[in-house]
Amino acid sequence: MTSHQQRAELHKTIWRIANDLRGSVDGWDFKTYVLGMLFYRFISENLTAYINKAEHEAGETDFDYARLPDAHAEFGRKDTVEEKGFYILPSDLFQNVRRNAANDPNLNETLERVFKDIEGSALGTDSEGDLKGLFDDLDVNSSKLGNTVANRNQKLVKLLDAIGDLPLGNFDDHTIDLFGDAYEYLMQMYASQAGKSGGEYYTPQEVSEVLARITVAGKKRVNKVYDPAAGSGSLLLKFAKVLGKENVGGFFGQEINLTTYNLARINMFLHDVNYEKFNIAHGDTLIDPQHWDDEPFEAIVSNPPYSIKWEGDANPLLINDERFAPAGVLAPKSKADLAFTMHILSWLAVNGTAAIVEFPGVLYRGGAEAKIRKYLIDNNYVDAVIQLPPDLFFGTPIATCIIVLKKSKSDNAVLFVDASDEFKRVGNKNKLTSDNQQNILLALENRVDKDYAVKLVSNEDIASNDYNISVSSYVEAEDTRETVDIAELNSEIARIVARQAELRTSIDAIVADLEGSK
Repeated sequence: MTSHQQRAELHKTIWRIANDLRGSVDGWDFKTYVLGMLFYRFISENLTAYINKAEHEAGETDFDYARLPDAHAEFGRKDTVEEKGFYILPSDLFQNVRRNAANDPNLNETLERVFKDIEGSALGTDSEGDLKGLFDDLDVNSSKLGNTVANRNQKLVKLLDAIGDLPLGNFDDHTIDLFGDAYEYLMQMYASQAGKSGGEYYTPQEVSEVLARITVAGKKRVNKVYDPAAGSGSLLLKFAKVLGKENVGGFFGQEINLTTYNLARINMFLHDVNYEKFNIAHGDTLIDPQHWDDEPFEAIVSNPPYSIKWEGDANPLLINDERFAPAGVLAPKSKADLAFTMHILSWLAVNGTAAIVEFPGVLYRGGAEAKIRKYLIDNNYVDAVIQLPPDLFFGTPIATCIIVLKKSKSDNAVLFVDASDEFKRVGNKNKLTSDNQQNILLALENRVDKDYAVKLVSNEDIASNDYNISVSSYVEAEDTRETVDIAELNSEIARIVARQAELRTSIDAIVADLEGSK
């Protein structure tokens, strides 16, 4: 069996278990239990492997942290928290809690205490903010798990066993990527099942990869990457795949939804991004951005929520905000799309690139949005606009687009790329294959015209077109209709009519002969 087949088989098993476990609980609600327990298992095995490795290298080849008495484990707490960001006593490790779970009548209380202790291990340390509230959504006393404590504990035992039995390798074999892979797969499946609500927090993997590759084109390392609408963090983590974790200085993001914010932080840990390498903040990026001390960022990727409401000019302070003031106007209160765009531009490094998934209306709508586009074009910040295929995202069939921003460009023009046909239908969604992705990236790299696909347009020409930057306004669509020769068609019709007349005459003669022979 190939590694691809093994992964596919593992994914089937994970999804089957997740569905079997939830029973009558809605999948979208139950995801926090499956993902939370996966995280609990991960950090337990991660910590155990870390401590065991140090002891084995010191000559204690039989040492196993999981079998160490809690009292003996306290000596390493301070140093371990400084390195890993958290601490778990041996009796509280996933494998030990699971072993005793079926015989623990107070399992819900045990797990609640364990989760509080893990979070509490970071209090007063640099990792406190990264651990705080991570288990808040894993409510072991929720009626969703059952009407009685016994019923809830029965469900928790099944959950511990199912997550514990998943063949995710072990840290000694250097197969920890399976945890991150399993987590991403589960989030994708939950988002797919949840429709619109899932689509709001999860960007399909192939789109994430295109965005990341656009922003790091020609680079082997970037200092910091950022997403102002981080969702589950999958967009940021694509940089780890594209460049390698060691070539990304730090992962930064902000997310307004509390549950999704927790998922993003868990996602970082599960991809083995240590606490000092990421900073995911909670809150409204447009009104209360949390990374003033960290900007500017060399690579920014984002898939902000489409056309949501925001305070806009109802807040008199925003027009003077240094992120929005340069355009001289605020994005409409009913459509915050270009507010995110202005925020991203403001925090983009001089040598950086931003790639933003946008609702198509921002490309051509009038009013304040047209004025913001004028600012972007007149100051030569728009590097490219890419029209994506329809039906790529969960919860919406809309054909979105990507706006690429740069502060340092080599020309005074915008590259328009029509990638609306760059997809393959897989199941009930369109997908960007590796070839589709490569075609888009090559168009950006070459920056030359191509019939029916790519057009380089000067900023002056865009200005003369009322700052409309929709791809269809500049890239001519190929006419696939069959060419018809009208003269030849009329001649053919005349031949058919003449032949009809001949046939009628022949038929009339035959009928007359038949009637005459009666």
